[in-house]
Amino acid sequence: MSAQDVAARYPTAGGALSSGARESMKWLALLSMTGDHVAKVIFGGYVPVVSELGRIAFPLFALVMACNLAQPGADLGKSIRRLFAWGLVAQPVHALAFGHWLPLNILLTFGLSAVAVHALSNNRQLLLLVTAGLLPFVVDYQWAGVVFVMLGWIAFRHRAYWLLAFGFGGLCWVNGNGWALLAIPLVLALAKVPWAVPRSRWAFYVYYVAHLAVLAAYAQWLR
Repeated sequence: MSAQDVAARYPTAGGALSSGARESMKWLALLSMTGDHVAKVIFGGYVPVVSELGRIAFPLFALVMACNLAQPGADLGKSIRRLFAWGLVAQPVHALAFGHWLPLNILLTFGLSAVAVHALSNNRQLLLLVTAGLLPFVVDYQWAGVVFVMLGWIAFRHRAYWLLAFGFGGLCWVNGNGWALLAIPLVLALAKVPWAVPRSRWAFYVYYVAHLAVLAAYAQWLR
């Protein structure tokens, strides 16, 4: 199906979040994630407010990804290759920073989620069973994370935003608290950001690996 065919079939796909909103959400999520990781590695796992705000990182990143994948003509294959490539690069430093290999880092969660979306959109039932039913066991946020991205993709593709309630419920269950819900007012406030926010294709991936490398070096120095 061509990009024109997709646009004709899903004229509103991905339209709930402007490009500026998605970039703003991504940077907010990056800041939230960094604070959470610093709290875990340097301050023994918990810093008041910082750790709570860290719970908004995943839903913000996941909604940006789901919206991007719902865009007409989105290249799922390219997204999958990029996420897995950077996820594999990040995994050794992620393990050194946090002291364990499992669960695998969040880029691999998103890579697995993108494959699950591909399986769902192409009626690949066996692939969907593996990517959404079996493999989430080894990645961060597990089934709740993969299902959140899938529900987000469906929500943006069909304007069925009520499905996100189930996604947020799953995240709150995994986190053991409701702080992920703080992402909702942020998304609503940023949904139609009218200004352009510069996009950097590789900045997030480079930063993700680099900040983990710094934390890993600190963690190894402490040990």
